Amino acid sequence: MENFDPLGVHTGDSIVVSPSQTFSDEEYHMLRTAAIKIVRHLGVVGECNVQYALQPDGLDYRVIEVNARLSRSSALASKATGYPLAYTAAKIGLGHTLPELPNAVTRTTTANFEPSLDYIVTKMPRWDLSKFQNVKRDIGSAMKSVGEVMAIGRTFEESFQKAIRQVDPRFLGVQGDKFDDLDDVLANPTDRRWLAVGQAMLHEGYSVDRVHELSKIDKWFLYKIQNIVDTTHELEAIGSLYGVKKELMHKAKKQGFSDKQIAKAVNSTEDEVRARRKNFGITPSSRRSTVCVSLANHDYNLY
Repeated sequence: MENFDPLGVHTGDSIVVSPSQTFSDEEYHMLRTAAIKIVRHLGVVGECNVQYALQPDGLDYRVIEVNARLSRSSALASKATGYPLAYTAAKIGLGHTLPELPNAVTRTTTANFEPSLDYIVTKMPRWDLSKFQNVKRDIGSAMKSVGEVMAIGRTFEESFQKAIRQVDPRFLGVQGDKFDDLDDVLANPTDRRWLAVGQAMLHEGYSVDRVHELSKIDKWFLYKIQNIVDTTHELEAIGSLYGVKKELMHKAKKQGFSDKQIAKAVNSTEDEVRARRKNFGITPSSRRSTVCVSLANHDYNLY
């Protein structure tokens, strides 16, 4: 898993994506190997997760913490991958080994196969800070969130926008809000940081480089948000639902735009957008998400 926010924001207060998106193969295997060495050195039996801070432009890293238990991050990893971490950890604690434990989901592999995803999961924290007067909205190394939502999509854009709508039904997707000092909110994270990013890129014309300079959020994530911003502007420029062609409608849906979100951009209604979308033959589809197992360099996607 990978945090959307840079070092300094607690994982519980950060947007998190799984699988990691910005790591090179070298970086990924370096951290994976380090985690195995740490677990073996400490003699951990059962579940454990390791959190790192990785140098953005190099291979230097630091171990932030080692959780030799089923933590909140572990629960997210289990939900995101479908891998039964708690069940497997309990069996290991009883003396079983990974190769002899069948995978209860796939029924064809054993527990020592690592999950490999062909979808993206986005976790977004939920706060209730607005319920308290004079509360400091800054977030940092002390977790303040009271819960989280998890969204699954075929692209980061889709997963990200789904998560936003789950956090609060008032939000349609990537959007902005008014801030007294936008640059300060981008540079100093609060529970409304994603709204500040949306405001900067969607309404204030900030470039990816400018937002990255202020927030230190990885450019990969910002470019994906820029894709959503570009599609929003494309819809707004058309200004009419009946000017929206099938290709643009399909692109918007692949990026996680809801019918209501599209309707707002083209000055229409949700029902009218839904009817036009169906006329194009663009309808929702669902798949059963199970553990995908990775064998050597070949991914086998099991549904």
